[in-house]
Amino acid sequence: MTPIIFHIDVNSAFLSWTAVEQLKNGAEVDLRTIPSIIGGDQKSRHGIVLAKSLAAKAYGIRTGEPVANALTKCPNLTFAKPDHRMYQQKSRELMDYLMTYTPEIQQVSVDECYMNFTGIASEYESPVQAAIQIKDGVREKFGFTVNVGISSNKLLAKMASDFEKPDKVHTLFLEEIQEKMWPLPIGELFMAGRSSVEALRNLEIYTIGDLAKTDLEIIRLHLKKHGEMLWQFANGIGDAKVQSDEREVKGVGNSTTLHQDAKTQEEANHVLLSLAESVGRRLRKANQKAGMISVEIKYATFQKVSHQKQLLRATNADEIIYRAACELFQELWDGQPVRLLGIRSSKLVDEGEPEQLSLFDLQFTKPEDEKHKKLSAAMDQIRSRYGENAIVRGSLLKKERAVKKDDEDKEL
Repeated sequence: MTPIIFHIDVNSAFLSWTAVEQLKNGAEVDLRTIPSIIGGDQKSRHGIVLAKSLAAKAYGIRTGEPVANALTKCPNLTFAKPDHRMYQQKSRELMDYLMTYTPEIQQVSVDECYMNFTGIASEYESPVQAAIQIKDGVREKFGFTVNVGISSNKLLAKMASDFEKPDKVHTLFLEEIQEKMWPLPIGELFMAGRSSVEALRNLEIYTIGDLAKTDLEIIRLHLKKHGEMLWQFANGIGDAKVQSDEREVKGVGNSTTLHQDAKTQEEANHVLLSLAESVGRRLRKANQKAGMISVEIKYATFQKVSHQKQLLRATNADEIIYRAACELFQELWDGQPVRLLGIRSSKLVDEGEPEQLSLFDLQFTKPEDEKHKKLSAAMDQIRSRYGENAIVRGSLLKKERAVKKDDEDKEL
């Protein structure tokens, strides 16, 4: 049976949810109908745009740009402060509602999720009819709108939901990509960041179709593994499954907004090492091991991307988590300055759960892995007794001193 996957995305979530709440509390004006944004401070002109109305978009206002810039484009812009606690509540209510259709839901952010519709497809006239029912149900029940993208894989469902907005249903099956996706500018391809787009345009690749029809070896030569992934996406190739199993989705993670944007692999690796230690320590404290590691990057442009890999064996060792994270970062990073880095572990198993080792595992398991395990345990004991900052790796200490010195030089 051909899989049927929905991607459900709230239209301008923060602004929509704020508008709904304001109207519920007696507001006379709907923020969605006027030039308005969420974020920043109107008096001080500080902060950034977190969300915008369609009317604000018409003025050229972009998510992530400074509020001062937005005001120069539209002096009569209306501001509203974000309320993240309320957003989390709205998100939970939406997911609970979608669960009434099927439990096979994978939430990927506060305002979007994937639904595996395959198992319930026979209950509806068509996937499109079901998606319209879901979309209309959300609007009538909650007062905000969603877009629903439909395809046979997650990638194309995601691309479809980004077509014309708001309150729309779109399909993008493999047989439709030449007509619906290939004419789009290359910058609209999922995970095509600014640096990748610039490199592709230098190769005279301007549309998604141009990329899809280019020899893969040429793309590999110029953009390496990230380019290969983009080429696959341009051709509609994506095999990621909807992970609705709670145990697989549940995990331990940590992220940090950097003091200064990381511009080199070395700078990112220092941050990843600190994050890997944090994730490993929390896994060991919970007596858990992770079978999958993912890395999240938020660029200085506020674009977010992530990538994950299945480990050969579940682990909670800092060094193994760190090595996996570095590999993922190297595959994912497109060279832009990095504002935030995160590591997340998933597919957790109990630490004491027995493992069936193959001859390959027995032959190639490195002795250093056992040393790293003992070192991690010793560091955990020291931190437990004397505090989190009682012991720091030399490489991290050198980095902190370098950052501190750089800050002092700037002050001088």
